[in-house]
Amino acid sequence: MKKNAITLLLASIFVVLGAFVAGIARSTEGEVPAPPAIGATIEDFTLPDADGKEQSLNSLKGKNGSVLIFVATKCPVSNAYNERMEKLAQDFKARGVNVIGINSNVAETGAAVKAHSAENKFSFPVLKDPANKIADRLGATVTPEAYFLDASNKLVYRGRIDNAKDATQVNSSELRDAIEATLAGKPVTKTTASAFGCTIKRA
Repeated sequence: MKKNAITLLLASIFVVLGAFVAGIARSTEGEVPAPPAIGATIEDFTLPDADGKEQSLNSLKGKNGSVLIFVATKCPVSNAYNERMEKLAQDFKARGVNVIGINSNVAETGAAVKAHSAENKFSFPVLKDPANKIADRLGATVTPEAYFLDASNKLVYRGRIDNAKDATQVNSSELRDAIEATLAGKPVTKTTASAFGCTIKRA
């Protein structure tokens, strides 16, 4: 009888502990706000560039839209996309769509962002997001993660750049497809695709 009572007590403790741990997991996940809905207008914002100069979304966007990409200096997944991000910037700049990088990792300084951009010969600006306020506003969770806004700052697409870290394995490029469709005046067939990479290290 005593043995049964102890077993029951231990089982109850495990159940309570399990619920507690699950609650912590849920609250941690819940810290990142949900991303805005497709079609929502993203309000203008201002962030410092790698030199500390304040830059606004509206001053950097192209006449036909902008692509915001959350990037990192040390994340191997983000770094695997460096050449593809630069190619994206070059391919669409002349067509009125500007790429804007955003670094929201708390431990990566403006100096590190500047050095990383120079090393990878980025032609697009990378802004520093202190206290991850823009990452929170957009619900960004990983690097790289992309958001395509049209000419009026309406969110057209969010998610991954394409489907594979290894460029030789890419067989779907959702971000490019969304930009091409928008520029052609056609509806975007895939407006979201799950992003993958390194978790943004928030403040």
